Amino acid sequence: MMNNLFSIFDPTTNLLNMSLNWISTFIGIMFIPFSFWFIPNRHFILWNFISNKLHHEFKTLLGPKSFNGSTFIFISLFFFILFNNFLGLFPYIFTSTSHLNITLSISLSLWLSFMIYGWINNTQHMFIHLIPQGTPTILMPFMVMIETISNIIRPGTLAVRLTANMIAGHLLLTLLSNTGTNMSNYLLILLILTQILLLILESAVAIIQAYVISILSTLYSSEVN
Repeated sequence: MMNNLFSIFDPTTNLLNMSLNWISTFIGIMFIPFSFWFIPNRHFILWNFISNKLHHEFKTLLGPKSFNGSTFIFISLFFFILFNNFLGLFPYIFTSTSHLNITLSISLSLWLSFMIYGWINNTQHMFIHLIPQGTPTILMPFMVMIETISNIIRPGTLAVRLTANMIAGHLLLTLLSNTGTNMSNYLLILLILTQILLLILESAVAIIQAYVISILSTLYSSEVN
């Protein structure tokens, strides 16, 4: 009997007292097409199509002053989160993106790098960004305080957004599956159909959350230039 509902997210799988759960974080490498050096197949064409679309969109958001190749950081972030979100939908595979250890490490490292670069190289621009254009003089101290707080909580909001969305879907699937033992055959069929629809929804959420995190990280990066 499960004492705590959130214990389904605890890393408990081990072999010879060595935790194996976090290995699932690197399973996404298997999805990288190794056919880069051979005749392009459908897998490579799809991969290349998605990468090009993301590159053009991130390049537009970063602006003309961005460094060449800076979009690859966010494209890699998108695929990394996407793979981990999808792998969590498979049975008995640990969902690393449902833990703040992973999400906060990603968001905090990106945010710190943006802030350090911005305050060292574009100090005047960073100060100007704290006060929106057209702000009355009497409201300037309050706007500085509000903008500073909103800037500080950005990595936390990025991490919690991804973690909460992953946890919510998995909890709902677990709660519904636990009720199946006490249902009749007709209700069980309805439950299975509901679970299938929820899995489709979770697949969409996995893509959307990876996209949202990448877009927000790109927007935060564009503000320091």
